[in-house]
Amino acid sequence: MRLGDYRSSDNVGDQRGQSFGGGGGFGGGGFGLLLGLVGSRFGIGGVIVVIIGAMLFGFNPLGGGGSGIVSQAPQTSLGGSAAEQACAADPQSRFSCQVLASTEDTWSKVFAAKGGRYEPAGLIFYGGQGMSGCGAAQSAMGPFYCPTDRRIYLDTSFFRELSERLGAAGDFAQAYVIAHEVGHHIQDLTGTLSQASAQQARLPSAQGNAIQVRVELQADCYAGVWAAHNRDRLEPGDVEEGMTAANSIGDDTLQRRAQGRVVPESFTHGTSAQRKAWLRRGMESGDPAACDTFNAAI
Repeated sequence: MRLGDYRSSDNVGDQRGQSFGGGGGFGGGGFGLLLGLVGSRFGIGGVIVVIIGAMLFGFNPLGGGGSGIVSQAPQTSLGGSAAEQACAADPQSRFSCQVLASTEDTWSKVFAAKGGRYEPAGLIFYGGQGMSGCGAAQSAMGPFYCPTDRRIYLDTSFFRELSERLGAAGDFAQAYVIAHEVGHHIQDLTGTLSQASAQQARLPSAQGNAIQVRVELQADCYAGVWAAHNRDRLEPGDVEEGMTAANSIGDDTLQRRAQGRVVPESFTHGTSAQRKAWLRRGMESGDPAACDTFNAAI
């Protein structure tokens, strides 16, 4: 993806190099407290904002366990010299900042076309461990969006896992990850996240998971909408990179990899086929209205 001449976002902060105490593990695995705390604060709907990173390590994010008390999340500042330094830390950070800037410009135009005003999400880099408005963050969980502070939390080492462990290499695969999390921010701004959370709170686990799948697929579609509005920046092979990434993080593919079997009622993000289909729908339509996963057969 050609973003070499694109600006970097100012809505960026950095927690790398900072120390955060605490710790509990997830089944002794040392995964920290994010899922438990997000779940307790937002209900099952809160967990929908956590991407599939935890699944890579063989456990279900909705399987329970792991909780505790953590200190208040630090108010990591955004913008200014701190943002410049964060974005200049390494090539992956710079690219992430450029992708975020591109999503800001794209969604500002989309919102303006409908008479609205887009409020950008923040991006916080962390290394290994971090703190969000939703609780503790650890790299094993993958990138996630926290609706409490409206920030995306990213340990760029996830991109290495995406490439080396899941076979989804390429800069567009990385861009898709960020655009997907921005998709959750769009859902937050439009009220979709809170509506889904309210519905899930009234439903049994399997039905709640089904709603969660629709939330995740819509975020995939929104990522496709962003890509459609930046076609002039795409290079040959980028679409294929996106589809490979979507295929690699389908619930069925991840479960098969982690446990050798598939449990459909525990799906929280959608199958590989569904994720590819909705990413493609966004790419082909370029229209957020085409991303209504809640009133469509998925």
